[in-house]
Amino acid sequence: MPAERLLPTREAEDLIALTRQIVDKEMRPIVDQHERDGSFPREVFRLLGKAGLLGLPYPEEYGGGGQSYEVYLQVLEEIGAGWASVGVGTSVHALSCFGLFTAGTEDQRQRWLPDMLGGDLLGAYCLSEAHAGSDPGAMRTSARRDGDEYVINGAKAWTTHGGQADFYKVMARTDNGITCFLVPGDAEGLSADHPEDKMGLMGSTTATMLFDNVRVPVERRLGEEGQGLSIALAGLDSGRLGIAAVATGVAQGALDAAVRYAKERETFGQPIIDHQGLAFVLADMAAAVESARATYLAAARLRDAGRPFTRQASIAKLVATDNAMKVTTDAVQVLGGAGYTKDFPVERYMRETKVMQIFEGTNQIQRLVIGRSLKKQ
Repeated sequence: MPAERLLPTREAEDLIALTRQIVDKEMRPIVDQHERDGSFPREVFRLLGKAGLLGLPYPEEYGGGGQSYEVYLQVLEEIGAGWASVGVGTSVHALSCFGLFTAGTEDQRQRWLPDMLGGDLLGAYCLSEAHAGSDPGAMRTSARRDGDEYVINGAKAWTTHGGQADFYKVMARTDNGITCFLVPGDAEGLSADHPEDKMGLMGSTTATMLFDNVRVPVERRLGEEGQGLSIALAGLDSGRLGIAAVATGVAQGALDAAVRYAKERETFGQPIIDHQGLAFVLADMAAAVESARATYLAAARLRDAGRPFTRQASIAKLVATDNAMKVTTDAVQVLGGAGYTKDFPVERYMRETKVMQIFEGTNQIQRLVIGRSLKKQ
């Protein structure tokens, strides 16, 4: 059953209702086929763009929805509950637009943001490298100034939408430090390596992006040289909240599936939900989902109020993804042998959740962020 929502406006209620309608009618009927085939659902992102759901947290003047992060994350949770690959992709797209919105010039924002927020241009985020995942400062991808252009060489690992995106937000090392660029997906010399063969999120293409003398006009640099790492890290706090919301959505989906099964499956003459041992498992699952939701919403409200939320974003990402891993694992247990088969979605939920403890900063990194924040108090 849909999660209860306490939304600030009627418009927000309508957005949640619209999202649930799209999820139920357009996404759930095709999710299993796409996840089995590993095919990328580009048309779903176009649909979300046309519905105004890809640019919700950005101002209306640039084609966004003008919504608070509190509302946006709840929409993202609903998408994640229906299709985790699309939920993650929506969060990554929003993160890919963040650098342009916060560090771009007004001319750059007016030129590119409307198509990005409207879904005509799908984004990807290139920060990590094979040897520089949790340590982005160790990146080796370089950008050399050549007149009115930069020439980028290197490789960016674990790129969501790699090879499918229309633009890439790229961090590369220049003479003055790490710098941020907005690279077109059709740039000459830019290619995607073979997609990663993952255990989950098959509908979300992940690939290493290869930069072989890719020329980018100076006008596609975001901010000044040397500001790239600060631009990247500023966006990660918001990105972590996005993943927390998606993880909560997957956990809610797993809980719903487990409860449905427990009401229908009978042993010893009664539904298994009536057995106290199993009912307690379901109760713990419900508590985990609702506590994760409360945690990410608390962080979102700080963000909306313009207050620091770095520690709270890390806490939300840590709590939501750890809780989701436990909830999806327990959902498989509730269904027993049936849960281990692909006849039910809970095995997919379990596989999809694991990576959420890893990307946008591993949960060990989140603990470092939280610990350092406490030290500064």
